[in-house]
Amino acid sequence: MVSADAPFLRACRREPHDRVPVWFMRQAGRALPEYRAIRGTGTIVTAIRTPDLATEITLQPVRRYGTDAAILFSDIVTPIEAIGFGVDIEPGVGPVVEQPFRSADDLKRIRPLDPEADTPFVLETVRNLVRELGDVPLIGFAGAPFTVAAYLIEGRPSRTYENTKRLMYTDPELWFALMDRLADLALASLHSQVANGASAVQLFDSWAGALSPSDYVRYVMPASQKVLEGIGSTGVPRIHFGVNTGELLTHMRDAGADVMGIDWRMDLDDARTKLGDGTALQGNLDPVAVLAGAEVALDRSREVLRRAGGHRGHIFNLGHGVLPDTDPEVLERVVELVHTEGKVT
Repeated sequence: MVSADAPFLRACRREPHDRVPVWFMRQAGRALPEYRAIRGTGTIVTAIRTPDLATEITLQPVRRYGTDAAILFSDIVTPIEAIGFGVDIEPGVGPVVEQPFRSADDLKRIRPLDPEADTPFVLETVRNLVRELGDVPLIGFAGAPFTVAAYLIEGRPSRTYENTKRLMYTDPELWFALMDRLADLALASLHSQVANGASAVQLFDSWAGALSPSDYVRYVMPASQKVLEGIGSTGVPRIHFGVNTGELLTHMRDAGADVMGIDWRMDLDDARTKLGDGTALQGNLDPVAVLAGAEVALDRSREVLRRAGGHRGHIFNLGHGVLPDTDPEVLERVVELVHTEGKVT
């Protein structure tokens, strides 16, 4: 069982610890040659549904980088795919939906998730990882209702979210019914991951930055709050992350987060001023800085640490996921720097 003294968990809870913990979103995957060597030719859905493979993929970056946490190899659409909505993950594109959500009739396609029956492969992977990771905490995760809804309604990644916002504005009754069902899916998935050994959870609301603060509060926050408050009964730390969400940070925190993920568009000291000392911060090196080579990546990492100010509630991460062309050796050096130079006051 993972000790509550693990630096990552203590940082989530803003408790004293001896070094700045570090992990990376999308730390497993295409940037690693060992991932490409075992991944095979099947889809990512096939890999997620193969527990031994998903376990190994999750472990690879922990072995290579020495990160202070692992994150489950899965996807935010895994629960909705598992109940048969008709979602696939297209290489180079992301989630695509065969028949996008358009009307009240489509609500019938979203039934409750039974994790033991629908996602037993996820639960087996979690159990495998808890056994293999030892003292390294495992982060479980789910997609926030808004971001999953955007995929279901748009049918694929979008720049404008026009269909999503149109439904949100013109049929709020249907919108809230959809959000409520997606919140239940996320909550059931997270509870099952924690019950099988995950030590923390992250709620990804990747596309919430497309919303104004008032729209977020009215149309999105209640469903995210349902998820975060619901999983709060387990006592595990709750991380909330979105992209381009600087104007939404206080609302996203108030939805029930213990840790707020900060992307690279806001400096950590400004985020700390905005959120106060009662919230841990995660982030926020620009993933592109890593592509610029070791010298740039290390210099920018030192700047992130400087702006974090040694606060005990800081988890070093990127401001979004590891990019496919990232040199793993650069990330190795970033982890070494954070562990060596990251001071907690």
